[in-house]
Amino acid sequence: MQWKRITAVAATVMLAAVACGSPSSNSGSKGDTNSTGGAQVKATDPTAKGPAADVDGAKKGGTITVLSDVTPDTFDPTNIYYVDGNQIGKLFYRALTQYRLDGPDHKPVLVPDLAEDLGTKSADGLTWTFKLKQGIKYQDGTPVKAADYAYAIKRSFAHDLYDAGPTYQLQFFLDGDKYKGPYGPNGADYKGVETPDDNTLVIHLAKKFDDLPYYVAFPMFAPIPQAKDTQKNYEQHPMVTGPYQVQSYTPGTELKLTKNPSWDPNTDPVRHQYVDGWDFKFSQDLIKAQRQVLASSGPDADALNYSNLDVSLLPEVKDQSQLVKGQSPCTIMYTMDTRKIPLDVRKLIAKAHPYDAWRKVAGLNPTDDPPASTILPPAVPGFDKYELPGLTGTGKGAEDDAVAAEVKSELAKIGKSNFELSWYYSIDDKISTQTTQLRKQMFEKAGFKVRAIGVPKAKIRTFTGDQNAPVNIGKTPTGWCSDWPSGTSWFPVLFKSDAIALGNSVGQLQDKALDAEIDAVTAKTPDEQLKEWKNVDKDILEKYLPVLPLYYSSTNSPIGKNIGHAINDPTQGMPEFTSMFLKQP
Repeated sequence: MQWKRITAVAATVMLAAVACGSPSSNSGSKGDTNSTGGAQVKATDPTAKGPAADVDGAKKGGTITVLSDVTPDTFDPTNIYYVDGNQIGKLFYRALTQYRLDGPDHKPVLVPDLAEDLGTKSADGLTWTFKLKQGIKYQDGTPVKAADYAYAIKRSFAHDLYDAGPTYQLQFFLDGDKYKGPYGPNGADYKGVETPDDNTLVIHLAKKFDDLPYYVAFPMFAPIPQAKDTQKNYEQHPMVTGPYQVQSYTPGTELKLTKNPSWDPNTDPVRHQYVDGWDFKFSQDLIKAQRQVLASSGPDADALNYSNLDVSLLPEVKDQSQLVKGQSPCTIMYTMDTRKIPLDVRKLIAKAHPYDAWRKVAGLNPTDDPPASTILPPAVPGFDKYELPGLTGTGKGAEDDAVAAEVKSELAKIGKSNFELSWYYSIDDKISTQTTQLRKQMFEKAGFKVRAIGVPKAKIRTFTGDQNAPVNIGKTPTGWCSDWPSGTSWFPVLFKSDAIALGNSVGQLQDKALDAEIDAVTAKTPDEQLKEWKNVDKDILEKYLPVLPLYYSSTNSPIGKNIGHAINDPTQGMPEFTSMFLKQP
């Protein structure tokens, strides 16, 4: 999914967009001794039922506080696509399917959530039928209807209003390239979804999409009653079906959740309702928040921070159980707008980039965030380790006087002396400011001109998410986590020409030959795709260079001493919230 793995460093690289929801396993990955995990595999349990198995030793009561240095841009289910929005949203939104984390390794398994099954595909692969659970209620006690699922899907096509959410429906659903959502004069007339009765949802496709059961785990497929749709204000008082409900939401500052009295655990195979409430506080100072959590003094023992631990705080970790560790299906990248920066200049940016110094300033842990040399991370099927010269995620770059002089000379030869590099950064975030200062210094040393634009941290995703923003570096997604375990959730949605209009483009590439190459692989069987995505991966870096791979992200988040069952969710690369409890409520 888009949006990005959220770490302190992700904020530094303009908040990597990370994909949500990919089932992974620890099966070992080929040729990468620094891998964040094994290749992902698809695991499903179509007959799973609620309630979710109790967590050993779990107690009820109390409130968990989340001190977050980053700020989710939205909690509208149609628009959620960052991993933290997905993970938080799972506390109050339920979709058609969801991931259950099984066993000591917390292996993700796709299970029915609000659906009774994982869908039934027609012989031609163009129609999917989902049976719906009955008796589901919203927080106010009103019943969920089949029409509410259909309306939520229709709503996702209003991409002018909800421009940050996932976009596979625009590519794969029937008339997805024409239908513009339910608000226009013909909004009710969409043939891509129907509800023949109160127990059934039918989705019609324009082309085969065998990964649809994975896609419908997104909050986009949470039911929305049309009469309650307040469009851009919906996130303030959403209709929810999960164990918690929104008590109050102040964008950029705080989200408070309380128990949903209408949630029925017997229908939910994934979630629990152990704590009484959640208090998410956003735009916190990273170091201060993580230090509070580690110290766990008083109420801070009930708190956590979901960014990766800043490397400067490692000496303060006295108890390793205060760190949630694990894999994530994510790669963080330095993106360049290929429409504005010529290829020969992009190659010189790659040569000048101060990888080693940037890693130190950004606070990266070499064990948890190993340097990347590919687009696909080790945890995604189809990954194959390769290294192109100068694209290993390591090196001094323009810190080396000889390299800086060489880049400056090459810029002059191609008539690009003082070529301007521009990006946004969080002016009220220490790490973002420091990494910007480093890059500015090194790029100017190498003969570039730099225009770094400071904006409030609470607004950074809005600025960087604009594909046509007046900058040429750092547009999101600047990182990606697999939407599900397949290169199909990477290359078509990130590197095809239409990705710009869909708001997902990495590097804003527009190349018909690359489009054709990606389409040819997408048309193959899943097994055949596994052999081909590695070639597409290498071709993109070798021929187009829209990004510089920086690192493969994994989870290393600090938690308070009183929080129980703090485990990593490998589908998000974040602590898993729905099964946490307080040891002493």
